[in-house]
Amino acid sequence: MADSIMSRAATMEIPINSNGDSRTIPEDDGLEQDLQQVMVSGPNLNETSIVSGGYGGTAEGIIPTSSIKGPAIRFNADFPPRRIPAPGQDLRMKARGVNIVPSHSAASRIASQSAIISGPNMHQAGTAEEATRGVAVEKLDFMRKWGLNTYKCTKQMISERFGRGSRTVDLELEAQIEVLRDTKRKYENVLRLARALTNHFYSMVQTQHALGDTFADLSQKSPELRDEFGYNAETQKLLCKNGETLLGAINFFVSSINTLVNKTMEDTLLTIKKYEDARLEYDAYRADLEELNLGPRDAVTMARIEAAQQQYQVQKDKYERLRNDVTIKLKFLEENKVKVMHKQLLLFHNAISAYFAGNQQQLEQTLKQFNIKLKPPGADKPSWLEEQ
Repeated sequence: MADSIMSRAATMEIPINSNGDSRTIPEDDGLEQDLQQVMVSGPNLNETSIVSGGYGGTAEGIIPTSSIKGPAIRFNADFPPRRIPAPGQDLRMKARGVNIVPSHSAASRIASQSAIISGPNMHQAGTAEEATRGVAVEKLDFMRKWGLNTYKCTKQMISERFGRGSRTVDLELEAQIEVLRDTKRKYENVLRLARALTNHFYSMVQTQHALGDTFADLSQKSPELRDEFGYNAETQKLLCKNGETLLGAINFFVSSINTLVNKTMEDTLLTIKKYEDARLEYDAYRADLEELNLGPRDAVTMARIEAAQQQYQVQKDKYERLRNDVTIKLKFLEENKVKVMHKQLLLFHNAISAYFAGNQQQLEQTLKQFNIKLKPPGADKPSWLEEQ
């Protein structure tokens, strides 16, 4: 009974796919092509046998395949013939048998897109290259002009040093410039001495303050000399207070002199330095023009003379403009110097006289007259919050 059932099961047609699964799935083109090739040139299926049953089945389950009704593999006549992939084709496309025919329209579209994309990039690269070239040309032109100007000015300066070249001289202006330089040297000496006086007087005031504190402490600890120590302590404290007031006046005097010397005068001397450089350039181009005028008058020389004349005119205008600036600044500097020094010298005299005369009221009145405000003691020291 069991043998007959197994025989009938073995003779049943079982469609088997590539995975050994009896479920129906879409047929793969590559697999179907391979199966067709096997059917044409493969081994004879009649020479094989199919084993039905599981592991350990009997020999009776082996039956010849010739007894199976109908082929297990069906031929698809509608499937197109196998195509050979073109050389250089992708291996995955080759395995699937897909052939891509080149299209002239697609190639033209790709070429046009690449041209559109590369067009702006090439334009930008060309613009950047032109800008870089322009900057390089400007730098070279600047270096050439600077070198030529430096050579001419050096030549003129050496000629003046050895007495072989002529120089433009404004006698009145040169005398004013020399007076200013001499005045600046003298005022710098006044400033140095005033700062030294401030330092020494500050040390004396600090000593008086310490001495007054010592006298006050001794008056508390020496009953027999309490009055004597007390008088001296009060005197030193009064001198210390007047000294701090005088220090305020001297510091204001030093600050004003420093501004006059190191800012106002220095600014004028800087303009004078520019004026002297312009004078040297003017004389250099003037000498160059005079040398060209002494030479032959051919076409090339005339072109050089015309260019030298233009440069000479530019330097002449620059020289005259700076000379006028120096003249104006010297005039205003002299007026400002007289005004500032008149006020500061009056302040210094009244403050020193009132201090050494012991006139405290006159000393305080002097500070009020010049709008000098004293800083309270300990104002320069940081607070305990800032120290934390």
